[in-house]
Amino acid sequence: MVFSGLPFLFFFLPAFLLCYLPAKGRAKNIVLLIFSLFFYAWGEPVYLFLMLFTTLIDYTAGRLMERYPVEQGDASEKEMRRKRRCLLIVAVSVNLCLLAFFKYADFAVRIANTLRGVLLQSVPPFPLPGIALPIGISFYTFQSMSYTIDRYRGRVGVQKNYADYLTYVSMFPQLIAGPIVRYQTVERELRERQAGRQDFLFGFRRFLIGLFRKVLIANQVGALWDAIRTAQTLSVPSAWLGLLCFTLQLYYDFSAYSDMAIGLGRMMGFHFLENFNYPLSAVSITDFWRRWHISLSSWFKDYVYIPLGGNRKGLKRQLINLLIVFFLTGLWHGAFLNYILWGLYHGLFLVIEKFYLLRKIEWWPKWICHLYTIIIVVIGFGIFYFEDLNALTLYAAKLFGAGEGGMAPATDFLWYALNYLPQLVIACLCAFPLYPAIEKKIASVRGIQVPVSVLRGLFAILFFAISIASLVRDTYNPFLYFRF
Repeated sequence: MVFSGLPFLFFFLPAFLLCYLPAKGRAKNIVLLIFSLFFYAWGEPVYLFLMLFTTLIDYTAGRLMERYPVEQGDASEKEMRRKRRCLLIVAVSVNLCLLAFFKYADFAVRIANTLRGVLLQSVPPFPLPGIALPIGISFYTFQSMSYTIDRYRGRVGVQKNYADYLTYVSMFPQLIAGPIVRYQTVERELRERQAGRQDFLFGFRRFLIGLFRKVLIANQVGALWDAIRTAQTLSVPSAWLGLLCFTLQLYYDFSAYSDMAIGLGRMMGFHFLENFNYPLSAVSITDFWRRWHISLSSWFKDYVYIPLGGNRKGLKRQLINLLIVFFLTGLWHGAFLNYILWGLYHGLFLVIEKFYLLRKIEWWPKWICHLYTIIIVVIGFGIFYFEDLNALTLYAAKLFGAGEGGMAPATDFLWYALNYLPQLVIACLCAFPLYPAIEKKIASVRGIQVPVSVLRGLFAILFFAISIASLVRDTYNPFLYFRF
């Protein structure tokens, strides 16, 4: 079930709100938990038990750590730390083993078969396990692990109610595709929260904005990308336009889902942190990663990069730490070599910028900085898309005129661009923070707030109607991050 699907919009969400809004106190958590478990079980009921097992492991580790408090100056401090560390290692190991088994078993066998073909040709190839990937496992595993790690560090209090802990991990707004919510972000709101009229309206409007961005921008540029990548011949401009469309589709697809998740959370009284900050307006790769998938970047920073030593152990170690983090970032996205290459590709540019290029970029005109960043990002998402490296090589050839029809006149480009011109213009403009700037300008004008609020509500209703009409008319409604 996806947020932009008719079953969610017309059945699940209204039923949930009818039960949730009248509920008082802890009953709200019970309603949220029941609907969240139903939401997850809708697609893959058998994997619900996997999530229950994961949460039970981390919840139990958190409870057991309470038995071994660490007090400064206590003679037993060292022993207590050792026991807490053992609990942490067990919990994290179980989490990572489950994630590795379900997500990377086929990848490991493919690597083994490649090595077998080189070293042991007489040995028959190993069969692929063919294990289905549980939806959202990468997100909820990291989310659950963050609680255990923060409990070990003493940054969050113990959660003594398993149902509340399960509610934290399984909340349907962010369960499938994030943002990755830290326990410390919602610790207080799990116990008590208030969702007033303003919170509900803000959240509902944010949800509608996300729905609009998903249905009327992501799906439209995604349809153009599908048309371009499946074309028999492509000119160079069309090949570049195709990758730009995929970049826009992925950004709007994922950021729109985050918009909807944040909006749904606010309607319930939760304040999830932002996950995107106009990354396609970035002026360097460093700037891009401050803005793209913020919850994942900060997770790797806090739980991998800093524990490895961060930038505290010299330039050589910092370089290695950055490459490790981006190797893992790529691997987190999928069990294919192209994701690892994509992660290392970005890691390499971050290293180049950190140790040399950022000092030069400061003197460039901003539009050149932005153009440089977009080219690097678009090429990177080309690597990201093609799981088949042969297909990646063929498309890369088209980018530089080596493919069939590559040096032909760009009549196909004109056809694509003219037929999708409104969608492309809207997608490119909305990738920059124009809307917040307009809102800020309007808010500075006295006496205009009330009519603007009315207009904002009318536009929200209009966008919702247009989005629903598009969903009813079109069957093309993919959600890219389901596969991660």
